[in-house]
Amino acid sequence: MNKSAPGQPTPSPHNDQFGLEHALVLETARVTEAAALAASRLVGMGDKNGVDGAGTEAMRSVLNSLDIRGTVVIGEGEMDEAPMLYIGEKLGNGKYEVDIAVDPVEGTVVTAKGLPNGLAVIAISEKGGLMHAPDCYMEKLVVPPPAAGRVNLDWPVEANLAAIAQSLDRSVQDLLVVILDRERHTDLIRRVRTAGARVKLIGDGDVVASLAVGVRGTGVHALMGSGGAPEGVLSAAALKCLGAEIQGRFVAEDDAMRARFAEMGVDEHRIYSTADLAPGRQMAFSATGITDGELLDGVRRFGGGARTHTVVMGYATRVVRFLDSVHLEGDGARVVIRV
Repeated sequence: MNKSAPGQPTPSPHNDQFGLEHALVLETARVTEAAALAASRLVGMGDKNGVDGAGTEAMRSVLNSLDIRGTVVIGEGEMDEAPMLYIGEKLGNGKYEVDIAVDPVEGTVVTAKGLPNGLAVIAISEKGGLMHAPDCYMEKLVVPPPAAGRVNLDWPVEANLAAIAQSLDRSVQDLLVVILDRERHTDLIRRVRTAGARVKLIGDGDVVASLAVGVRGTGVHALMGSGGAPEGVLSAAALKCLGAEIQGRFVAEDDAMRARFAEMGVDEHRIYSTADLAPGRQMAFSATGITDGELLDGVRRFGGGARTHTVVMGYATRVVRFLDSVHLEGDGARVVIRV
């Protein structure tokens, strides 16, 4: 599937403007596949920390093998909170100076329980191409490509639903809106339902939900409500490649977070656009399913190996790929490949 980014020049293998993406887009698939494969061995075992640790270690190992000089800007936490893939960690020793946003296992709880929509995610861009967002809540509105530029996070819920419906040439009653199942969203859920739209409640995983909004045919038409700000940056990287839109506003819960905002130059009253959260001119994004979901199949293990399902995309090169891969893991492993 190809997606044209408006205003982007035609890519050429001889045009170094796309050098980073040509070198790294498919490599990001190796990164998320490794994390998904490692985490998949603990699916359903009830150990969310074990799942996260396995995915993180595998992802870091492959990142260090890439031709990059990378800095983690969205990761597993600050240095004193995470031993690997912490914010500020330097990875690789290669040619391309990049910023990296990762979530080795998005949905550690659902993955540990064997529930749907666990996945491994990464975004890579040139230096300064991904916002270093504080670890806080973000109020989010995600809409598909036809509705991009036609909604506003400041508008009432009902107005945004009407705008989305009009952009998709359907009624509000035809819309399905994804919302995290949290007590803070009680009023939002009521208003969406009263307006006539249907609601899909999820326990975790608003990156995969944002991806589903950006891809036609998933049956999902919007994401609303507040979730993690780091996940908002990861979502923005993918949505930029897809031509979809995220609008986000950082939520300061106390004075300590407001001080953090001031330190990082974040404005809690500003609506941040897709381009604000992921301003890079070159962007490589990959997500690999760990457990089955609406968009991606989970890891399927067999004797001697496993099969993975990945979506990988680049912004400047204007290509979105779905990769169905078979990994032979044991020495001398052989398998009959079937579709």
